[in-house]
Amino acid sequence: MTDSTAPVAYPQSRTCPYHPPAAYDPLRATRPLARITLYDGREVWLVTGHAAARRLLGDRRLSSDRTRPGFPATTPRLAALRGRRTALLGVDDPEHRTQRRMVLPEFTLQRATALRPRIQQIVDERLDAMIAQGPPAELVSAFALPVPSMVICALLGVPYADHDFFEEQSRRLLRGSVPADTQDARDRLEAYLGELIDRKRKDPGTGLLDDLVQRQPSDGGPDREELTALAIVLLVAGHETTANMISLGTYTLLQHPERLAELRHDPSLLPGAVEELMRTLSIADGLLRVATEDIEVDGTTIRAGDGVVFATSVINRDETVYPAPDTLDWHRPARHHVAFGFGVHQCLGQNLARAELEIALGTLFDRLPTLRLAAQADDIPFKPGDTIQGMLELPVAW
Repeated sequence: MTDSTAPVAYPQSRTCPYHPPAAYDPLRATRPLARITLYDGREVWLVTGHAAARRLLGDRRLSSDRTRPGFPATTPRLAALRGRRTALLGVDDPEHRTQRRMVLPEFTLQRATALRPRIQQIVDERLDAMIAQGPPAELVSAFALPVPSMVICALLGVPYADHDFFEEQSRRLLRGSVPADTQDARDRLEAYLGELIDRKRKDPGTGLLDDLVQRQPSDGGPDREELTALAIVLLVAGHETTANMISLGTYTLLQHPERLAELRHDPSLLPGAVEELMRTLSIADGLLRVATEDIEVDGTTIRAGDGVVFATSVINRDETVYPAPDTLDWHRPARHHVAFGFGVHQCLGQNLARAELEIALGTLFDRLPTLRLAAQADDIPFKPGDTIQGMLELPVAW
């Protein structure tokens, strides 16, 4: 007989790409906290309740500094990178605040709105090419990945001609088979972006990196190491997360034809549908922190030095906040989900991501009204639970 009180192993892979792993179901009954076991046998706290998650993600006693003793690693890959400098995601204030202020102007709602015509152009060009080639098509490589890659390259000033290289290194960084593979990918990205930054110092162009290069460290600008670390996070996160949302969002809509029909009938529902898809899919499942002081949570004490993991897929299905949480509902107010995190580390690129998703999904289904899967749904591979969730490939026809 299985001990129902034993900590659940974390992370686990999904059996359906748009639902949390079935093994996480008991965690819903243990809200707001549960105990989990990581790959190395270490037990840490898992946050499962929505209210507790938003409270704790805003608590300065939880640190994002991956070099701190006790910081949890959910995979050997993350453990291998624990001592490496990680900008934005892996630092605390005041360093985090300084870094965020440097890049924030490029990620405001106003800036995302201004970029919409360019995003639309990129989406249309990729669909033109896919349609011209004719069905069937593999949607990840033909559409879901190149759209955000091209957008983030244009914003940062990274040559899209190098996309094969940095997309492959991003894949190894996030899904490398062994820790050495992950470390090598990080080294290669650092070398590539460091050389790109050196070239921009001599011959600046247009883009966020070019602007940052011109700011001298004596005037509060980043030095070469800081700028390289920033560039890695912005480049990798800027295309990986949105690409996975486009592919998994498309798969999910094709598996829910009645919800897709609603969007076709009333396109004004699309912004709400994007929020609901982000809530439901929760592709970045597992935000990591370590406690720097004791923290009381509903009668339970998280001790200083304890690792804390936020299960976004479980938090975003808290039935006290989202009635019938496993059901897609374009009409529910889903904006308070934690798919982008919460607090000072809330995703910098959320405005850009929303714009890309609305344009990509809306245009895809508008131009290809007969889009369908070109394989049995159960045969289409998706990503394992130890990385950002999404489709490994998505064969489609129309």
